[in-house]
Amino acid sequence: MKAVVLREVGGDLALEDWEEPDGTVVAVHAAGVNFADVLLRRGLYPQMPELPYVLGSEVAGELDGRRVVAWTRGGGGYAERASVEPQWVFDLPANASFAAGAAFLTTYLTAWLPLSVRRDAGTVLVHAGSGGVGTAAIQLAKALGWTVVATASTAEKQEFARRAGADDARGYDAIDDLRVDLVIDPVGGETFTRSLQLLKPLGTIAAIGFAGGMWQDPSVQWLVGRNVSVSGVYLGRLMQHEPGRVRAMAEDVLALWRDGKLDPLVGATFPLADAGEAHALIESRRHMGKVVLEP
Repeated sequence: MKAVVLREVGGDLALEDWEEPDGTVVAVHAAGVNFADVLLRRGLYPQMPELPYVLGSEVAGELDGRRVVAWTRGGGGYAERASVEPQWVFDLPANASFAAGAAFLTTYLTAWLPLSVRRDAGTVLVHAGSGGVGTAAIQLAKALGWTVVATASTAEKQEFARRAGADDARGYDAIDDLRVDLVIDPVGGETFTRSLQLLKPLGTIAAIGFAGGMWQDPSVQWLVGRNVSVSGVYLGRLMQHEPGRVRAMAEDVLALWRDGKLDPLVGATFPLADAGEAHALIESRRHMGKVVLEP
């Protein structure tokens, strides 16, 4: 079969002949491209795999006549066929495209974690509101009754966030007047630090990623003094330690999709041979919605 192979850190992504996967195998129709894949390619991911390696942690395709979405078993999604763990296979909602399926699991479950633990809806600030996690967070928050303010770097991206459902969308330099109950932050860096100041008492900032730089750790004394908290979100680790809880969350979010309350936004699709271009688009931070590969 054909697969996109990474042979060295920072190297090209080459479409090559690759060994057939074993176990439970999905015929891949679409594979999600995540920022974590870019980090793996650059050697910046906390747990690096042995090389050569086929990237890709989530796919949509066919399994024994079923249309499914699934997390892969140890990567391998950028391929014509991928091995998956049976516990991480879910039915793709009727009439949903495979591309939308590949845009769903990682982004929506990541966004769901900080929202689902809050008892009452309030105001949430969603950073990178035009990206995959950002648009997922906007849609989920609206489904739960939150007021959503999103950030994005350009007017075009801000309008995209509004179309995803945000009540308001702003540039990163126009947030200092906000007071919010929750911040969902895939950006990190200075954006994370500035956002701490925006939390109401008992507010939480969810640290999801560091696309804009590593986090500057706040002091415990400052958090205690302001009655606020930082929540870390690492979906892959939670899948290892609390698989039953993650599967239950996935079923809850899929139910919202089946009920028409969610609409995974695919911003760009590429053939497998152009996986390097898909990564370049993500690294440029010019993409909107989720980036997907289609074998």
